[in-house]
Amino acid sequence: MAVVGRILAIIIGYCFGMVLMGYFIGKSKNIDLTKVGSGNLGSTNTMRNLGVPAGLITLAWDCFKCVIAVFFIWLTFGRFVENVNIYMVYAGLGCVLGHDFPCYLHFKGGKGVASTLGFIIALFPMGIPIPAVVFIGLVALTRYVSLGSIIGELSFAIEIIVAACLGLLSEKYPGGQLKEVVIICCIVSALSIALHHANIGRLLNGTENKFSFHPETRA
Repeated sequence: MAVVGRILAIIIGYCFGMVLMGYFIGKSKNIDLTKVGSGNLGSTNTMRNLGVPAGLITLAWDCFKCVIAVFFIWLTFGRFVENVNIYMVYAGLGCVLGHDFPCYLHFKGGKGVASTLGFIIALFPMGIPIPAVVFIGLVALTRYVSLGSIIGELSFAIEIIVAACLGLLSEKYPGGQLKEVVIICCIVSALSIALHHANIGRLLNGTENKFSFHPETRA
């Protein structure tokens, strides 16, 4: 059950993750978000091109679909396995992968920031404050959502590593499970940072778009 359960949890999480609200809202307005703005299907590009309400709806769904996926695993796996916590982490990983690489959109989705937030809310709620403060602070100071996202993701990975070293997660993830959890959390963060590669380039050359509540105009 151990290996099969982990794989099944990833698959279930992936199915939740690949439901990209921004894409479907755009389609309802005859706008293909993959062809406008940054081409990304996350909440930032949705807000820039479809307006604040659409962006907020997308943000909420992209975040809480991970919470739903993790809860589903807890609800279904909990009665069959000794420690459901590790399977919940794998479901969270699957959800982020589904969001970033949806199979029906040629594996081109979002950058995993909101889904990672959902991952943290569902699995490590005590770890929310530091990445949240980092993200909000940097966006408020610079208006660069990408910069806040990148450093926020990095702070989460560091936070998990420190928590593991201090033994704060040992009871919840006993034995070798703790190493799995740390690796998965680092993968989730590193993946989101890697998907921001174009943003990093624009930040370095000073051409990155700054955040605005006003949708972009299209000819």
